[in-house]
Amino acid sequence: MLEKLAFSQKQRLAYIDFCLLFKGSIYRQDLIKRFEVGLSAGSRDFNLYKELAPQNLEYDVKQKRYFQTSEFKPLFDHDAKRSLIKLANDISDGFDAIGDLHFPVEAPSSLNVPDIFVVAKTVQAILNERALEISYTSLSSGSGKREIVPHSIVDNGMRWHVRAFDRKTEGFRDFVLTRISNVKLIGNYEFGEDSVSDTEWQRMISLQLTPHPNNVKFPKAIEMDYCNGGDMKNGLLTVDVRAAMAGYLLRRWNVDCTEDAALKGPEYQLWLRNRTSLMNTSNLAIAPGYENNSPAR
Repeated sequence: MLEKLAFSQKQRLAYIDFCLLFKGSIYRQDLIKRFEVGLSAGSRDFNLYKELAPQNLEYDVKQKRYFQTSEFKPLFDHDAKRSLIKLANDISDGFDAIGDLHFPVEAPSSLNVPDIFVVAKTVQAILNERALEISYTSLSSGSGKREIVPHSIVDNGMRWHVRAFDRKTEGFRDFVLTRISNVKLIGNYEFGEDSVSDTEWQRMISLQLTPHPNNVKFPKAIEMDYCNGGDMKNGLLTVDVRAAMAGYLLRRWNVDCTEDAALKGPEYQLWLRNRTSLMNTSNLAIAPGYENNSPAR
C-alpha cells in the first residue's frame, strides 16, 4: 500500500515512524508543525499509520501523545549508518526528518555499522534521561549484563561509541555500539550520572599540533593540508577537544605524542608540541607514543 501513496504523505508517515523509533513518542502537533498541514490532515496521517502498523503505537489520552509499543517494528527502512551520519551533521533530507532531532553526536563517519534498534534505544534513553540495561561484550571480560546511563554518541574515527555512566564501575566510559545487544530501557538516571557530572566530557583541552620536525621534509605541505578549516598558521594548529575525545583524535590523525618527536615513519606527519596538556586525561593508551613516555601524574 505504501508504494501507492503520494511522496508527500509517505514523508509524513516516515516522520511518524522515525519519531516512534528514535524518540519513543510523538505529538500530533509535531507532525502538523513539521509539515505545515492542518489538524484534519494530520489526524488522517496518524489514522493511516495506525491502519498500516496497528501494533506500533498507542495513544495516551492524558498526555495527548502517541507512544511506541513493545511490539514496534519500523514501517520504513531506517539505515543505521545514514541515521548516525545525519544525526552527527544535523541534516534532514525531508524524508525521515532526522534534522529535527538536535542530538549530541560528535563526528560524521563510521566504518562499523551498529544495529538500528540498539541505536534507537540509546537515542531514546538519552532524550528521555533514562538508563539502559544491556548485554555487553568486551575484549577483557567477555559478555555480561550492564546498567549504563548514556548521554552522547561518539564517532572515534573507526567505531561508534556511546558515552555513558557505567553503574558497574561507577564511572564514565565509552561502550562500542556494535558490542551492545539486548537493550532495554529501565529507570531514570540518578544524581551524578548525567553528562554534567562527566568531568572529562565537560573539560576542554587545547592541543598544539605542528608538522613533524623529523618526518616531514617540507612542512609547508602540512600547513596547506590544514590551512582551510583547520587554520594552521606559521606551522601551528591549535585544536580544542573534549578531554574524553583527545586520545581518539590523536590516534586518528597519527599525531606523535612523544616528548622529543621520536616516532619514525611517514604516517606520523604531526607532532604534539604541548603534551603536558594531556595530564590527568584518561584513554591515552591509544595516543601514538604517549603511553610509554607519559609525564608523571
